[in-house]
Amino acid sequence: MAQTTVTPADIAETQGAGALTKNTGEDKGQGTTKIDDGVIAKIAGIALREVDGVYDLGGGAARAMGALRSAVGQDDNLKQGISVEVGQTQAALDLSIIVEYPYPIYEVADQARQAVIEAIQTLAGLEVTEVNIEVLDVHIPSDDDEAEKAEAEGRVK
Repeated sequence: MAQTTVTPADIAETQGAGALTKNTGEDKGQGTTKIDDGVIAKIAGIALREVDGVYDLGGGAARAMGALRSAVGQDDNLKQGISVEVGQTQAALDLSIIVEYPYPIYEVADQARQAVIEAIQTLAGLEVTEVNIEVLDVHIPSDDDEAEKAEAEGRVK
């Protein structure tokens, strides 16, 4: 059976523009819904992975910890490099990304910002007040080739 992936853009198309501003935390006398910061960070991480030119999230230390978590079976690195502040109806984010060479940095940052805003507004119903992006590095594919070659050769001959 073929599995289809539904993106925030697909949901926005079917629900219309009004769905993007609806607050899911409304109290209609039956209780409230609170969305944890980690949920918003994960939504942002998933949205960023879909943007062409975003190679990775977070700095060296965050990526090293992500690799360590993956090694012990705790693969939850979708939130690395993402800082979130969530209120009742709004969210603000700080993102740290690595851009893949030769993608234009400002275009990647703008696309990443729009993807995150759309995903959070669509899936969580929160207004996104700001998305600050820090570009930490540019990934050059030849760096991977050199690292693989060094590993293959080993330290001792």
